[in-house]
Amino acid sequence: MTGPPHDPQAPAWRRPTDGESRWVASCFVVVAIGLQVAIPHKLVIEPWWLLPAIEALLAIGLLVANPRVENRTSGPLRMASIILIAVVSLANAWSAAYLVRGLVEGTTGQNARELLVTGGAIWLTNVIVFALWYWELDRGGPAARAAGLVPYPDFQFVQMTDPQLAPPDWEPSFVDYFYLSFTNATAFSPTDVMPLTAWAKLTMLGQSAISLVTVALVIARAVNILK
Repeated sequence: MTGPPHDPQAPAWRRPTDGESRWVASCFVVVAIGLQVAIPHKLVIEPWWLLPAIEALLAIGLLVANPRVENRTSGPLRMASIILIAVVSLANAWSAAYLVRGLVEGTTGQNARELLVTGGAIWLTNVIVFALWYWELDRGGPAARAAGLVPYPDFQFVQMTDPQLAPPDWEPSFVDYFYLSFTNATAFSPTDVMPLTAWAKLTMLGQSAISLVTVALVIARAVNILK
């Protein structure tokens, strides 16, 4: 599958490019796996090592299959990447649900320090998970973006609005999607990156709701314990 003809006058995010290194996203996946391993085992799917092991195997397989740049429009590779993100999402959603349930029922959160550390780990993992989803789904994924296959973005970054705000070779990378995810999780709304399509708006809405509930319950419980 080939992209549109090369237009040197078009900004990089609208024309074929060399693609993006997978290593940055892989490092964030490693961080997410480490955070999941550190969460108390009563909040994870048993056996506690199963999902982190699956995530690690998928991440290693993707790096072995495509270690340098994310510019191969391969169906199996993209499916493996989506499965990896889905498994990380499932593991973190399970932990978040059990944490919220325990806080509501009063069976979790007897120690303020442990509660804040656990809640922070789940919250940060949630930020990484949504950053991975935004990175994987925007304009068909990193490979499709590199090939210039989809002209219309799902997210509007500031650099897209004025070519004078960025160099000619600028295009969104994983760090940009992580920033989008972090600010959405802290402000509970878009900041300088605007969702343009329905799925992008609904996904950001869902992330804001999850973040708001998690932060509100954890902080409220921790404050109550400290009192």
